[in-house]
Amino acid sequence: MQGADWLHQVLQAVQAGTLSVEEALQQLRDLPYETLGFARIDHHRALRKGFPEVVFGQGKTPEQVAVLVERLAARGRVLATRVDPAQYEAAQQRVPQAVYHEEARALTVGDFPQPPEQPYGVVVSAGTADMPVAQEAILTARFMGVRVETLFDVGVAGIHRLLDHRTLLMEARAIVVVAGMEGALASVVGGLVPCPVIAVPTSVGYGAHLGGLAPLLTMLNSCAPGVCVVNIDNGFGAGYCMALILQQATPLSPTR
Repeated sequence: MQGADWLHQVLQAVQAGTLSVEEALQQLRDLPYETLGFARIDHHRALRKGFPEVVFGQGKTPEQVAVLVERLAARGRVLATRVDPAQYEAAQQRVPQAVYHEEARALTVGDFPQPPEQPYGVVVSAGTADMPVAQEAILTARFMGVRVETLFDVGVAGIHRLLDHRTLLMEARAIVVVAGMEGALASVVGGLVPCPVIAVPTSVGYGAHLGGLAPLLTMLNSCAPGVCVVNIDNGFGAGYCMALILQQATPLSPTR
């Protein structure tokens, strides 16, 4: 339960007489945000955007992550990204139902919604080394309730591997392309499909790759229309954006 659903339940309980006005005010005391000293949780975000605040684990202590997860879980589902095993263990002690997704380096609390069959998106990764970022995008979008298909290790060094899946790509309503090295895969996909392509440069590559700067610049300079770019290794941002596109999309007509 999140956002408007949670607030609706509180108001219905007051109307039905099963919750007093004072009790309802107590539950609403943390809107629009809850102050924890080291952080201010934006509980109002689920009402504004339809999805709650997401915890970015990197740079936080295990205890800080655990407290944030606990407070968010009291309101509904939780997604925390860039979470390491120590942070997960601390969170799991406070919230036993927390689940760790090792490949995506993320933590979730709550069920994944059942997605509609249509429309769907695709997450494409150039190489196996790009998988952690791709998995972060996949997990994010699926946790937001959309259907996600995957294509792994289909980089430009063997472009026939990508072209074998043209039908899947052409019928998608949004595509995330995750690539390191020179980052050319995003332009290739962007030149093939009629939907938005969200390009994610990764920090995977040799020295002149400059920790992801080389593919970032390649993607920003793409001549393929419809390619937009998120920050280096930002699988979460790409998956979130794809989910928003899919939530606004309507199913393709049978004649397309």
